[in-house]
Amino acid sequence: MNVVTESNISGKPIGEKPHSRPVRLGRWFVIVGALLALLVGGLVWFNHFRAEMIKQFFAHNKPPPTMVTAVQAKSEVIPNLLTAVGDLAAVHQVNVTSDVSGRITDIMFTPGASVKAGAPLVQLFDGPEQGDLASFKAQATGAQLALDRAKQLAARQFGPQSTVDAAQATYDQAIAGIAKTEALISQKLVRAPFDGELGVRRVEVGQFLSAGTQIVTLTDLSMLYANFTVPEKDSGALQVGQTVRISVDAYPGRTFDGKVTTIEPQILSDTRNIRVQATIANPDKILKPGMFTTTTVVLPDKPPVITVPETAVDYTLYGDSVFRITEKKEDDGKTSLTAVRTFVRTGDRIDGRAEILDGLKPGDRVVAVGQLKLQSGAAVAISTDPPPPIPAKPPRY
Repeated sequence: MNVVTESNISGKPIGEKPHSRPVRLGRWFVIVGALLALLVGGLVWFNHFRAEMIKQFFAHNKPPPTMVTAVQAKSEVIPNLLTAVGDLAAVHQVNVTSDVSGRITDIMFTPGASVKAGAPLVQLFDGPEQGDLASFKAQATGAQLALDRAKQLAARQFGPQSTVDAAQATYDQAIAGIAKTEALISQKLVRAPFDGELGVRRVEVGQFLSAGTQIVTLTDLSMLYANFTVPEKDSGALQVGQTVRISVDAYPGRTFDGKVTTIEPQILSDTRNIRVQATIANPDKILKPGMFTTTTVVLPDKPPVITVPETAVDYTLYGDSVFRITEKKEDDGKTSLTAVRTFVRTGDRIDGRAEILDGLKPGDRVVAVGQLKLQSGAAVAISTDPPPPIPAKPPRY
């Protein structure tokens, strides 16, 4: 049989079954797109719902207010002071020396003792001068007798006037010799030139003392000079007679008062400073020449200024600021306190208080303790603890 020519035979294999009709591809895209849209919408709704829940949580669960100590800014007159550094010098201080050379035969002082002016300190050997003094005194006695006889004879016309003149010259020469010898003897006895305190002894008995060699120091501690310098720009505020207060490291917390006595008429060309000298009474003799001092000149008072405790000011590179406490009413009618960072311009700082030149008004409340825990706009509560006291001064000695 011819397979090709048969009319009932197709070109397909006899055992193959017919396939079913495929699902359209567009329907699958629609289904997948709908599922993705549903998934994305669910994620967006969930994020929005979570954000709203977090917002409501923080809105109804505010942290408790931070406890702080508050003070009021007040207007007051603060001292107008000019501070400088300097040192002390004695009004009278000298290295005691001898005018002449000689061997020390006696030391008549105790190191560190107080002496009066004219008190003998050191005796040099004066034997030759004492012998010369006795000789001149004997010559003066003989010249005196000769002069008296010459005057008597001249008065009776028994002797010439030239004899009287010669006797007078001889007598005067003997008196001059006595005066010179006594001066030499006085140089051999070294005395204190003024009242004061003696220092350490530098000589010994038997030592040959050359003229000008230091024997001991003598210092008058009853009055001292405080020497210091101030800038040229402050020289116009200085006047003789202004009060000066000094402090020294040896007596912390204690001040000593004095008066400005000298203002140098010339300004130093290298530093543009002016030298000032004040006189300080030292009745207890506890201040010593050479001490380093912090000197404060009391100037006339300035107008009242606004001040706050130094602890209330936050000093940073971005500027000085304080946390000012403000009040606001909530929706429920209650009043809440908020600390707002306020930048200020500060001036001098005196006795634990800072001068506020701009940024605050009298009566403003500021945070004095606890600002390190704050951010601007944070809720605060006023503590019952007292504000920090101004640093107390140690008791006077």
